[in-house]
Amino acid sequence: MLDAKIPDGPIDEKWARRQFELKLVNPANRRQYEVIVVGAGLAGASASASLGELGYNVKTFCIHDSPRRAHSIAAQGGINAAKNYRNDGDSVYRLFYDTVKGGDYRAREANVYRMAELSNPIIDLCVAQGVPFNREYGGLLDNRSFGGAQVARTFYARGQTGQQLLLGAYSAMMKEVNEGTVTVFPRREMVDLVVVDGKARGIVTRHLVTGKIELHAADAVLLCTGGYSAAFYLSTNAKACNVTACWRAHKKGAFFANPCFTQIHPTCIPVHGDYQSKLTLMSESLRNDGRIWTPKKPGDTRHPNDIPEDERDYYLERKYPAFGNLVPRDVASRSAKSVCDEGTGVGPTGQAVYLDLRDAIERLGQDVIASRYGNLFQMYEKIMAVDPYKEPMLIYPAMHYTMGGLWVDYNLMSTVPGLFVLGEANFSDHGANRLGASALIQGLADGYFVAPNTVADYLACSDTERPDTSHSEFRKAQQNAASLTKELLNINGKRTVDDFHRELGLLLWNKCGMSRSRPELEEALREIPRLREEFWKDLNVQGSGEEINQSLERAGRVADYMEFAELMVRDALHREESCGGHFREEYQTEDGEALRNDEEFSYVAAWEYTGLGQEPALHKEPLYFEEVKPSQRSYE
Repeated sequence: MLDAKIPDGPIDEKWARRQFELKLVNPANRRQYEVIVVGAGLAGASASASLGELGYNVKTFCIHDSPRRAHSIAAQGGINAAKNYRNDGDSVYRLFYDTVKGGDYRAREANVYRMAELSNPIIDLCVAQGVPFNREYGGLLDNRSFGGAQVARTFYARGQTGQQLLLGAYSAMMKEVNEGTVTVFPRREMVDLVVVDGKARGIVTRHLVTGKIELHAADAVLLCTGGYSAAFYLSTNAKACNVTACWRAHKKGAFFANPCFTQIHPTCIPVHGDYQSKLTLMSESLRNDGRIWTPKKPGDTRHPNDIPEDERDYYLERKYPAFGNLVPRDVASRSAKSVCDEGTGVGPTGQAVYLDLRDAIERLGQDVIASRYGNLFQMYEKIMAVDPYKEPMLIYPAMHYTMGGLWVDYNLMSTVPGLFVLGEANFSDHGANRLGASALIQGLADGYFVAPNTVADYLACSDTERPDTSHSEFRKAQQNAASLTKELLNINGKRTVDDFHRELGLLLWNKCGMSRSRPELEEALREIPRLREEFWKDLNVQGSGEEINQSLERAGRVADYMEFAELMVRDALHREESCGGHFREEYQTEDGEALRNDEEFSYVAAWEYTGLGQEPALHKEPLYFEEVKPSQRSYE
């Protein structure tokens, strides 16, 4: 059994108790320690800023030319916090409750409560940084509603919340760059974790401009590299998002937890071509004012504005009257799939539903709607050549967020001592389904408030000296990285990287996507090794390893997806229940809702790497619910 190191005591005292228990590093001694942060999105930038301000020597690695390009900017709709400005009954405990329930009782209670508890100081800190949250006429920060809650707790900066929060964290980090405590290494990709005497002691990177393999030693390593939903090829994630850093840390001993817990976002512009490179998200915040519907009559091809009110099926309001259009993402996504499967889907493919803001525009006025969502409307019109102020948007679910990730304990440390994992890269706070606007809380809570305390404790207790890069483990990792590059370039096959990635993504979407079944998962487990074998025989990567070579970059990432996909499917097959975004067709209620099996699967599934093609070892962390007793989720 895995030890999560959860502190004793009442849930509202656990984090304060842990903070007191953690050992400290004297301010004069902090400059002796080197800390590596991989990733410079919200989690990475906030961790770098906080650790740098404390006086540690921080090296921050960024895959882009600037940390401002991190995928955190794509979080459009808002960030949750329990300040209860609307006086509508919100509290830290209610945010905690909604999050545990929204995750279908597959999250660790202690971590979720800490995230809810830290949500309020996060808002205060971001306001102090100058993040331009929307405000009401009287000056208070404005709130709007998001799925899975009956209160308005989402703080937002129009439709650019993630971008504005990232600019705040980036500014804080760059202040420390100016102070000399943080050094940013742009255009570097982590290609291996270096483990010395069982502890994380550094990383190997590839310079994406020169191709040079670089070695970096440290006393602790923080992975803040985001999620892995780009494994599906078509997703709302940026093309640069990948699983490589986490997967290669997994192969060095870090357990991978709940990889099958992937989230389908219900509000995405539908697929409209065979050769799209990614999908575009329309923020969930639109469901705050928009109504979702399809025609009642199957095959109705009339223009949406010509369909009378009594011939429209507002199916979420009909099925879930208490929450209506603001049900959680997994529920909204499955409902959209259901109505399309029944033949009432719309658009050229029939795989879409309408998101209609007509009533809100009539009630509030176009200027108000534009102030809340203007940039989203501009994006939609640019892509679809349709004015959403005048007719409904077409939307359909798409792969979005990943709740699975590297296993961490309460201190955010993985099963490799000295390797901390923050934000979406870990599994800890969202269970089987993430509530909208909660990803930003977790990334900032981990980076600003949790990791600076727990990393200090690890460093204070460390009794071994930091090795330098001449150590044999560094040299071995460097040789392995160079060998992989050479191997990929020497295959000289006929198929492109994207061709393989597209095939793998479609396989995952069809067999392990919005719904899963035993026959489909078993078929995927036969197909993935076949595809992986073909990849290593027929891949074609042009160019060399000593220059900018984006095909080579993608080849390494897809090679990891070819291995990781098998673990994701195996995890989905072993979990014989439905929960949150993991919907096994064999396990559903009479109403088509997810049917959990708490007696047998109320645990975190943490997988240990045992070798390529070998069955991984399963380790279980039991989940205990002392505050929120598991029950069948209902949003009616």
